[in-house]
Amino acid sequence: MSENVILSTHGLHKSYGKGDGRFEALRGVNLEIKQGESVAIIGKSGSGKSTLMHLLALLDKPTKGSIELDGENTSKLRQKQLNQLRNKKFGFVFQSFFMNANDTVLNNVILPLKIAGVRPGERRRKAMHALKIVGLDDKAKNKANDLSGGQKQRVCIARAIVNDPEIIFADEPTGNLDSVTGDRVEKILFDLNHKKGITLIIVTHDPDLANKCDRQIRIADGRVVNGKAVEDEDIVYAKKPPTYYTHDSGDTDADGMLDVLEEDA
Repeated sequence: MSENVILSTHGLHKSYGKGDGRFEALRGVNLEIKQGESVAIIGKSGSGKSTLMHLLALLDKPTKGSIELDGENTSKLRQKQLNQLRNKKFGFVFQSFFMNANDTVLNNVILPLKIAGVRPGERRRKAMHALKIVGLDDKAKNKANDLSGGQKQRVCIARAIVNDPEIIFADEPTGNLDSVTGDRVEKILFDLNHKKGITLIIVTHDPDLANKCDRQIRIADGRVVNGKAVEDEDIVYAKKPPTYYTHDSGDTDADGMLDVLEEDA
């Protein structure tokens, strides 16, 4: 494995259904993502890009193949270990906010810390610090339902970074936002990538957002296309163009993700 590779896949397949109804969402994906990179996963609806991201984020298991995180084969881990690993190393930002709408902003941000067993006083300190980073510390006591769409997405970013993750996964993070608010959310995400070294993996249909990433991985019919090899021809390292727990329906399973966040709380 290449130096500083934080996440890699080997012969990754994912299928749904059986018999004549069997659908191959991913067909042998091999790739590497280096620590501190910003990577856009792009492709048409149904291409397999959201399926790939959910597998990379350990929210689902491949039908065949393996995923390595920091050189460790995650297929050997039990479900409880996967849950702990995901909560410790990953942060999530999605187009659907899946927040507890009737709870406070502070309590929404605190949730990953609660799962991690952090003491109450430390939870509040870390959550307030995360809210300050996204410019919403003054909204800590507000109900989440009272926020604008842009503010909700910034709360989601605060929740994503509160545990100091190594990787942030963002699925269409600006898809429901106007251009001005979307630009602000993008700036926060890329500042976290550039200043804190957090690896940023974004699924997007937006070419402008994809263009801001270090690299683009294009998925078509469940395979990586338009890539180039690194080290050997089996590992695809998609090249940026000269100038830029779903079944990949294009919609994030918000309720399912909230269940993942809360299952160990």
